Amino acid sequence: MQEFWEAYMKPLDGRPAAVSFNAEAADMLREDNGGMGFVGFVKVKLKRPTERGLVDAAEHDDIGFVEDRLELEALRYRIGKYVGRIVTGGEVTFVYYLKYDFEWPDAVDAAMEAFDYTYETGSRMDMEWEVYRKLLYPTPKEWQMIHNHHTCDRLREAGDDLRQPRAVEHTAYFPSSRNRDDFTAAVEKEGFRLQRTPEPADGVPQYGAVFYRIDVPHYYEIDDLTLHLIDLAESFGGEYDGWETSLVKG
Repeated sequence: MQEFWEAYMKPLDGRPAAVSFNAEAADMLREDNGGMGFVGFVKVKLKRPTERGLVDAAEHDDIGFVEDRLELEALRYRIGKYVGRIVTGGEVTFVYYLKYDFEWPDAVDAAMEAFDYTYETGSRMDMEWEVYRKLLYPTPKEWQMIHNHHTCDRLREAGDDLRQPRAVEHTAYFPSSRNRDDFTAAVEKEGFRLQRTPEPADGVPQYGAVFYRIDVPHYYEIDDLTLHLIDLAESFGGEYDGWETSLVKG
């Protein structure tokens, strides 16, 4: 299984949670879970969490060492695969999928003996990978925020101010031209301008709407805007398909 990791923030039980997950692990769900039908976890109590219950910079490296040592022991015991972690409420939970779980406590104890951390571990059967699908894997809106932040990161690395207003172009698709027309009428009331309307005959799967407005593409602002457009497109039976903009340096 390849390693392709993503990270995002989400609320969990009323508290902020930082989630990291191996996106390529989703391929194993299409392959009968790769023979790994047990989920195992290690919950480590942070020594000095931030006020929000997340990992403080001073403790970041130590948690990284714990993470690496757990992976090493999992490989040595040949029992499972690391698929993600959740940091919330002053604790870090590392999640593994296992071929079997009777040696899981031994592997965890072997890894943690090198550290002065309070921890607990456990495992259970999870043939459908519900923990991965429902707790680690992002919803469509969370995926959109991940893509937003990647785009913002690339713009910032290229010298973009991100706080400078500029035209931000969006695309959405709909099952019929009527749905699209109703949607475009709604976004035009919010100050957007319709740029073009790709038709299914143009090589796109549905009726498209490409529209733009002058906005600020900073992380939080673009999150709020795109989440609103997802809801708006869905209310007209459609699907929001992302945004792009030009580079604007300070």
